[in-house]
Amino acid sequence: MSLSIKLSILLLLLLPLMGNAQSTYFIQSEKDNHSIDRFQIIHNNSNINFFTIKPFNRKSAVQELLYYTDSIHPTRFSNIDAYNMAGILMNNAEYLNREIPESKSIKPLLNSFYRTKTDFFKVNIPEFYLSVNPMLNIQVGKSSGLDQQLYLNSRGVNLRGIIGNKVGFFSSVTENQERGPLHYQQYVRQSRAVPGVGFYKLVHQDPSAFDYFDARGYFTFNAAKHFDFQFGYDKNFIGNGYRSLFLSDWGNSYLFAKINTRIWKLNYQNLFTELMPQFVKNGDTLISRKYAAIHHLSINVSKNINLGFFEAIVFGRKDHFDFQYLNPIIFYRHIEGSIGSPDNAFAGFDFKANFLHRTQLYGQLLLDEFILSKLKNQPHYWANKFGIQLGAKYINAFGIKNLDLQVELNRVRPFTYSHNDTIANYTHYNQPLAHPLGANFQEIITLITYQPFPKWNVNAKAIYYNKGVDTGQADFGGNIFKNYNSRNGEDGFTLGNGVNEKSLNLMLNVGYEWKRNLFLEMSVQNRTYRLETENSNSNAMIFSTGIRLNMDRKSYDY
Repeated sequence: MSLSIKLSILLLLLLPLMGNAQSTYFIQSEKDNHSIDRFQIIHNNSNINFFTIKPFNRKSAVQELLYYTDSIHPTRFSNIDAYNMAGILMNNAEYLNREIPESKSIKPLLNSFYRTKTDFFKVNIPEFYLSVNPMLNIQVGKSSGLDQQLYLNSRGVNLRGIIGNKVGFFSSVTENQERGPLHYQQYVRQSRAVPGVGFYKLVHQDPSAFDYFDARGYFTFNAAKHFDFQFGYDKNFIGNGYRSLFLSDWGNSYLFAKINTRIWKLNYQNLFTELMPQFVKNGDTLISRKYAAIHHLSINVSKNINLGFFEAIVFGRKDHFDFQYLNPIIFYRHIEGSIGSPDNAFAGFDFKANFLHRTQLYGQLLLDEFILSKLKNQPHYWANKFGIQLGAKYINAFGIKNLDLQVELNRVRPFTYSHNDTIANYTHYNQPLAHPLGANFQEIITLITYQPFPKWNVNAKAIYYNKGVDTGQADFGGNIFKNYNSRNGEDGFTLGNGVNEKSLNLMLNVGYEWKRNLFLEMSVQNRTYRLETENSNSNAMIFSTGIRLNMDRKSYDY
């Protein structure tokens, strides 16, 4: 019996226990996530410190935003912050106990559609809520070094709702055709997967253009006051940074069951997933499965400091779920040892601290394998497998309202995330589950977000990385899909060893929110790339412009 069938049976058994209002989750939205980040730093309410796990819970976010609007004098909000807050509340009207006057449309379409500014079609009656919205992302562009035009053509629909104030649901479907810049095309061919999606076909047999389908969805319910359950096919993210060393939403979606427990100063998440090991797909063949179980415990130790503890196990047994790992208690290492498990175990620590209503420090420490004596006496020993993230956010920088800065450093040692077989590595559908660069790298990210007027947004990014890649049969620890027993030796592995790969990505995007959730955008990107071998330097200047509705912006930031 597959994991999906077993989890469906478990869901049916738990349905009679449901009795409290539940919540769906935010769709991927850089703008809303950034606004919530701003509010938690500026106003420093301890409850919102739980927002380390993404996507955010809609109901919890709305409750916190209403707390700000009710307890803080309106003069303390800039007109831009008020605009952003109103947008979030409009997009989550099912959790409001009041009407937002500016949300109503003056002239609804055919008197039935867009009766509110944010919802194409909405039903809001006792015992039932439904919101249906179109999704669109049309981009055209040009890249130096490529004769063909770049484009992205995404169309789809999403819907969410609540049944009987007990069961929530969400679904989104998009159909996409894309010809991205050269480094994007190379990634798809090498990994046999579209970044963030997975399966694809060629557009009219054109090897530079890809056709792919993206479908996600889930059910949610609240079995008791403090317990939220979610079952579906989507992505998750753990962390406060731009990247995550624990679990990222950069790769493909996956089947999962999630239990989130929030009580007192604690937030505890259990996540059970069905994943796919690396593969080469030949025709209509069934892809094997592997599994992972993930725990994250978050504690508000004070009003402005939050600490988190992470652990994960990737099951190294193909097409077989081990029910020992359904244990909901954190710290799997004892279970792993008691059953003689050869599986891939991870542990980690994260923190964030808010200061002076304008600054946040955050970080992650990931431990794959860690031998203290080796770290002291042999710092370059191959099994010293760990990663470190440190970052800072500066809100209203230098006294300029709505100018926000973020700086982040990520360093991951060689062989981290890899394992002694090709199943239990920390990957899914030919893509990393955590950082897109895998291992054996260091990365520096600088983000600038500026909103000079309510409808205008300026986003700038500078991302530099230095990575060690393999040559021939040599394994220097950068390819996390490899069996780490293929390494050359036991010692001498420094961060970035191997053939040196360097890249600098400079990106600028200017957007105008013409209507709520409808953006007109222009962007420019300059990517320089150097591999320490002959004739392997490249420099691409990329321009694009387009329109998007109810979708996040596509970024080629790798």
